[in-house]
Amino acid sequence: MTHLEKIAGLGELSLVSVDPDRDAALLHDWVTRPRNGFWGMGSHTLEEVREIYTFVDGLPTHHAYLIMVDAEPVGLFQTYQPEADPVGERYPVQPGDIGMHLLLSPDRRIARGLTNAVGPALARFLFGDPAAQRIVVEPDVRNHLALRRLEIEGFTFDSEIDMPDKRAQLAFLTRARFTTNHPTPAG
Repeated sequence: MTHLEKIAGLGELSLVSVDPDRDAALLHDWVTRPRNGFWGMGSHTLEEVREIYTFVDGLPTHHAYLIMVDAEPVGLFQTYQPEADPVGERYPVQPGDIGMHLLLSPDRRIARGLTNAVGPALARFLFGDPAAQRIVVEPDVRNHLALRRLEIEGFTFDSEIDMPDKRAQLAFLTRARFTTNHPTPAG
């Protein structure tokens, strides 16, 4: 287990490293659902999904995690070093930049609470590394739900960029802005 956090009204949120063999069927189910079309893997076979996550698992610059709530998988979270990713060729990478991708696929029972809680929890995880100063995201410009969520979470929108598989909205969340919007509870 990589990260563990109790979230009031939701349960225990944890991040567990993806095991491509163990998790390929679950990930394939998620990434091929029509509602997750912006993930870009809708036509992938189970074996292609396994191969992709085996490749990611072998990279020191990219990491994939299952998001669990009370030991039930509810999403996929990926992190990457922008300088080792195609996005890093499309903007001036700064020291302390960390990229992320997020796919949530919860059951309806926790969907609303999860959506509101997961962004700050993942930012706390990323900013738990003192070197991390800015979170970088690049969702598809047509993914209006993701863009609205980023706005709510305090991301600053930058330029639109052309990625190999999409037109993307570059956005950033600095450590300072996150800390201002999500002060650490006293205790």
